[in-house]
Amino acid sequence: MIKKADILLFFIILAFGLAVSWWSLTENSAGEKAVVTVDGRLYGTYPLSEDQTVEIIQENGHHNDITIKDGQVSMTFSDCRNQICVASGAISQTKDTIVCLPNKVVVEIIGEKPGDVDIITGTSGPAGAAGAVGAVSSAEGGDADGAVS
Repeated sequence: MIKKADILLFFIILAFGLAVSWWSLTENSAGEKAVVTVDGRLYGTYPLSEDQTVEIIQENGHHNDITIKDGQVSMTFSDCRNQICVASGAISQTKDTIVCLPNKVVVEIIGEKPGDVDIITGTSGPAGAAGAVGAVSSAEGGDADGAVS
């Protein structure tokens, strides 16, 4: 038998869930950096203000190119079969991501506000984005030879 308290609890939980969803969807802002991870490890952090192409060549031979231009990031080449990551287009807002599942490459846009908290991982600030995928280093720009460390 359903009691009034059960109905009230249902609506409280529903309202809380809707509020959290609305907050997480409306908190996007212009990003400052692109964080690239390969197989769960930090590959590099790149400013969106500097136009460049990042070539990711993994030890297993997989290859991805990420292009940063005019404050936007796009995956411009991938040797994966489905090409979903290339077709996803350019991103520039915090919380936006491009994922190449076959090659295990993730590109995430982060902001610079120190008080930002990732609602999924509970981590804060720019290091939170990299920490969410198991990064242990905050090296700028990856290794000199382009290899994943």
